[in-house]
Amino acid sequence: MIWNAFLLALREIRRNLMRSILTMLGIIIGVAAVITMVTLGNGATAQVTAQISSLGSNLLMIRPGQRGPNRDSISVKRFKESDAAAIRKEINSITAVAPTANASNTVVFGNKNWSTSIVGTNNDYLITGNWELKQGREFTDNELISGKSSCIIGQTIVKELLGDTNPIGEKLRLNTFSCQIIGVLAGKGQSMMGSDQDDMVIVPLKTLQRRISGNTDISMIRVSVKPNVDTNVVNRAITLLLRDRRHLSDNQKNDFSVLDTRQITETLTSTTKVMTMLLGAVAAVSLVVGGIGIMNIMLVSVTERTREIGIRLAIGALEKEVLWQFLVEAMALSSLGGMIGIVVAIVTSTILSDVMEIPLILDINIIIMAFLFSAAVGIIFGYLPARNAARLNPIDALRHE
Repeated sequence: MIWNAFLLALREIRRNLMRSILTMLGIIIGVAAVITMVTLGNGATAQVTAQISSLGSNLLMIRPGQRGPNRDSISVKRFKESDAAAIRKEINSITAVAPTANASNTVVFGNKNWSTSIVGTNNDYLITGNWELKQGREFTDNELISGKSSCIIGQTIVKELLGDTNPIGEKLRLNTFSCQIIGVLAGKGQSMMGSDQDDMVIVPLKTLQRRISGNTDISMIRVSVKPNVDTNVVNRAITLLLRDRRHLSDNQKNDFSVLDTRQITETLTSTTKVMTMLLGAVAAVSLVVGGIGIMNIMLVSVTERTREIGIRLAIGALEKEVLWQFLVEAMALSSLGGMIGIVVAIVTSTILSDVMEIPLILDINIIIMAFLFSAAVGIIFGYLPARNAARLNPIDALRHE
């Protein structure tokens, strides 16, 4: 019975092909919109997570002064290298501590120059920032202690100044001194804020302090926490240690801030997930609209085929057979529209992910749910017209013009 109803439904769809396509359009748009919105949302979430992870694994960034609108306007005491040494010595569950100082300067190589960021730090900076060396080596202990003029450069410096020249062993002019390139970092690209992470020159901390900044201030201490360790616990321990070292009383606020990149990741990913769900819910409304379109067309179809229904009932067709005929037709329209919508969604998501430069993450569960929902729409909105057709009086139906 159902198979015969399916064949009759296909025949009717082919007989009114243009009307069937227009009826399915609402379902196609609805399914495609839901899948596309969820796919792009998942890609955006993955991109945000990857970009924050590129800053460092389980990273705590400690800066002097408070962040935010209520921060104190007075100048605060800067960190010293001894603060980083105390954190390394007294705090457990950490893998690396990198005191850093920054300066902006023009780098010269041959007849080319480039304005970039100079970072003074130690080898732990590569660990805290998940940096890999593409060429060369890290700083030796002697270079770090003596403040030797050695440097590690990012890919942007290679591109803008050295070109095809092998960087290792070459010398860059920084401020009033030259530094020898001992290493080249692997590229990372732009950060989530749009800045170029590869546009920098790393030198030993003492080199920057003595030859560029002229002081021993530290602008940031980067701390990498061991995997599977609660960063909140380490955060509290560091806070207590620094408050003690900076001689803050119980009624005084912290004159420094500790930023946990894991918390940033959780906040941003939860936000993007909520937005994805919201966009998916909005897109799902078009499926309901498509269902209303199917109901409308099926009611019209029942009216047009009243005499045909009367003949079927008169020659012995059961009410449930007529019911199934129209119900299967509505399901066929919605299911076919759902399948076409899935294809449209995959093509659209692929194109938009390339344009937006985000990962393409297709969720098979969402695809299945969208298809099942489209089929359910056909059943729900096709039942009323099918029931009306099944309950027609054969005599009245035969008299219908």
